[in-house]
Amino acid sequence: MDRSQGSADATPFHGFGPEAFQFLVDLALNNDRSWFQPRKGDYERLLKEPLQALCAALDREFAARGIPLSADPARSPFRIYRDVRFSADKSPYKTAVSASFPWIGAGGGVGGYLHLQPGECFVGGGMWHPAPARLGAWRAAVIADRARVHGILDDGRFRATFGRIEGDSLKRAASGFAPDDPDIDLLKLKDVTFGRPMSDVEAASPDLPASIAETLGRAVPLLELLASLPGDDAPAGWLRG
Repeated sequence: MDRSQGSADATPFHGFGPEAFQFLVDLALNNDRSWFQPRKGDYERLLKEPLQALCAALDREFAARGIPLSADPARSPFRIYRDVRFSADKSPYKTAVSASFPWIGAGGGVGGYLHLQPGECFVGGGMWHPAPARLGAWRAAVIADRARVHGILDDGRFRATFGRIEGDSLKRAASGFAPDDPDIDLLKLKDVTFGRPMSDVEAASPDLPASIAETLGRAVPLLELLASLPGDDAPAGWLRG
């Protein structure tokens, strides 16, 4: 199917209603099964179903703009349920809703990301917790092709939208790299990510699919570079949905 056409019976995205973010506020204050289970239908109506509709609309936006990212209503949204097996925090539910938008083609673990949480909404992407081979390839690219890397990161549209790339970083230079390298901050990164905060009003708007696509379109050169790096193409956890 031509994804730019979408499904004929796809539910239109009308934005998130005023009760949607309030549900997340209330969930943060009542993070237990006894509160959530009687309100599961409200969660699905206010958040889960609109997020699925958003993904369908966003996938059409990506296709129309020639952005090689995928937004799948079934696979992009993350579950509301937390994995508490190895966590000291046994709260059963996440207090945000989110979705990932993988790069189409080779480049596992590279893509876009949406986070919706009252007062903390943002859209971004990159590669988070990449496999060692792909992270090593990033560091090699910084050394071998500084002009391309800086051309992407210093581009006016990228910098005005996202500022600098970020992510967890080593305290010291990785083995084999000089501590005084002019790009030591890039070489110390363990993640290569970027983001743009959104107001709750923007995040709830019916125009959110176009806003996300416009934002992530400005990151395509960086995403393309990251996706081209050799390494394991298995998707990272944050892109499995």
